[in-house]
Amino acid sequence: MGTQPSGSVVVDAGGLIALERGDRSVRVLLAEAERIIVPAGVVAQVWRGSARKARIAAVLRGANTTVEPLDDDTARVVGVLCADSGTSDVVDASVAIAGFVHRALVLTSDPDDLAALAPGLALQVC
Repeated sequence: MGTQPSGSVVVDAGGLIALERGDRSVRVLLAEAERIIVPAGVVAQVWRGSARKARIAAVLRGANTTVEPLDDDTARVVGVLCADSGTSDVVDASVAIAGFVHRALVLTSDPDDLAALAPGLALQVC
């Protein structure tokens, strides 16, 4: 569906929640990814600091994982994307932007929301 993935995977909150619940297909996809990108807003959505987040914590500290900050430049692009698409979910917009910037597959539980933000984005539903 859209851009050719680069071997990188951008993970949204639904992807991390599926990982934490033990979803085998998510574990396999992330284990095989060359690079895992998690926008910082996604971490904020799922992190509660408990020991029950062990799988998420392991992925976040992985050598091939980057937690992307929402810096000023990215925040402005996110705002424009929200305005252009008529949506208000800045975390979903940051996930969509990361998918395009990194030419990555996006692991998501919200394919409709992401497709509305960025038609043509390569999506894997979890």
